[in-house]
Amino acid sequence: MTYRISYDDGLAVATGAHGREGVKRTEYFHTEFAALKRARQLIEDGEHHAVAVHDRSGNVLTGILLELKLSAAIVD
Repeated sequence: MTYRISYDDGLAVATGAHGREGVKRTEYFHTEFAALKRARQLIEDGEHHAVAVHDRSGNVLTGILLELKLSAAIVD
């Protein structure tokens, strides 16, 4: 089972590239820690307008749950 991160292509959105608006990127990780670490990096970079983390069951971690998990990842 893997964890998945989906996010918009910030470069295409920022440059207004026609035909590429809303391009989604997906990355896969074997561990929750690695997925959350990457999500934090994407959010902190500020280049992506939407970042979604999907757990092993395919559920999207959002809102308070995602914030708590990202905060816990820092402590680990």
